[in-house]
Amino acid sequence: MAEFDQQRMGAGTATRAADLDAGLRAYMLRVYNYMALGVAFTAGVTLFMGANPELMAAVALGPMKWVLFAGVLGLGWFAPKLIFSNAGSTTMAHVCFWAYAGMWGLLISPMIYAFMNIPNGAGMIAQAFLITSVMFGATSLYGYTTKRDLSAFGRFFFMASVGLIVAMLANVFIFQSIGFSFVISAIVVLLFAAVTAYETQMVKELYSGGDTGVTTSQKAIFGAFALYGSFIVMFIHILNLLGIMRSE
Repeated sequence: MAEFDQQRMGAGTATRAADLDAGLRAYMLRVYNYMALGVAFTAGVTLFMGANPELMAAVALGPMKWVLFAGVLGLGWFAPKLIFSNAGSTTMAHVCFWAYAGMWGLLISPMIYAFMNIPNGAGMIAQAFLITSVMFGATSLYGYTTKRDLSAFGRFFFMASVGLIVAMLANVFIFQSIGFSFVISAIVVLLFAAVTAYETQMVKELYSGGDTGVTTSQKAIFGAFALYGSFIVMFIHILNLLGIMRSE
């Protein structure tokens, strides 16, 4: 009888583990699906801007680009609080995510438009997207499968990101150096490849099989928000690297 009870308990534990694995896979799939939709939405915004030169000029030449830049940074900072601010609704989570993807589309549209109007520019955009996808996929897979705790790197990644933002602004307003831009972009790509692994592990560990459907959705959208940001930053700077290498 005791042996039978042990076998039954073992079977129950195995079943719960299988259910957890299936739930986790479904949850992570939702994260990546939301992220892919966010990237597609950003692409749609850039295409819309490309078809409207006056709006493009307003972003590229006016103060709007700095408003959008501040908006992207601000939303990136406050998103966790906003997304989880209402435990019974995913509305705010959706608003944050789609606003973030839309602002990024507006912000990068002049850069994409400039590349589209040079020889083989479309090819470089496609190449940058492919390289970004491969790097993102590899580092995200590492973050998902590694047994190493990456949480200790969080503060370093934050401080490094702040330092790079300061360096980029200094280069825009003071140095205006192509060589410095190349170095910054190379560091950004490497940093955010590592950030992708860290964020993937963080998003994975947010999952709980006991969450309600709304809570799971909020966590999935938040995970997509975080990973989308890393993907788009890597893409921008890989494209910048390709552009600089082509011009030399």
